[in-house]
Amino acid sequence: MTREDLQPLKEVAGLDDRGILDLSLVTAYFAFVNRLADSLGVEVEPGGPPHATRD
Repeated sequence: MTREDLQPLKEVAGLDDRGILDLSLVTAYFAFVNRLADSLGVEVEPGGPPHATRD
């Protein structure tokens, strides 16, 4: 990441530094929880969202 990578988030999406931090934290947490669930073999309950298949 460079400072230039953040410009679209600020200029197009209208995020400030706090918004970019929040976006980063939510994204990191989502990735963490998905990896944790995968490593523990958590199954999706019937009627829940479809589980992505891996190639």
